[in-house]
Amino acid sequence: MRAVVQRIKDGRVVVEGSTTGEIKNGLLIYLGVADRDTLEDVKYMADKLTNLRIFEDENEKMNLSLIDIQGEMLVVSQFTLLGDCRKGRRPNFTEAAKPDIADNLYMEFIKLVKSMGIQVETGVFQAHMMVHSINDGPVTIMVDSRKTF
Repeated sequence: MRAVVQRIKDGRVVVEGSTTGEIKNGLLIYLGVADRDTLEDVKYMADKLTNLRIFEDENEKMNLSLIDIQGEMLVVSQFTLLGDCRKGRRPNFTEAAKPDIADNLYMEFIKLVKSMGIQVETGVFQAHMMVHSINDGPVTIMVDSRKTF
């Protein structure tokens, strides 16, 4: 499971002209599910992302997590995070999970994060989405449950 994590002040997802998810202060998570991912990957990512200390404390040091600041999370499914561009000019997506498996693990991730007391908003799985955000910092982090980078 891979995530691109952005610390944002404002974010929303629009599908076919309608806003499907919107948050103010928190994290925008682009989440990609790999074909080999399991519930263990979901648990790892939920724990890692809710406790990732990338929000500033009173001394302007990144010491606070999403839980600490009582922030919100906007989660957008994005299979393209599993694209392999090492060979040729077109990304290869063979490592991405099939849609039914990916959707199930994506929903489990959302359910688990919500169970931690985090307000979660989302896009629409497999939809063409317009994502609007104001990146705070900017702070952008990549996380992989297999720790490949």
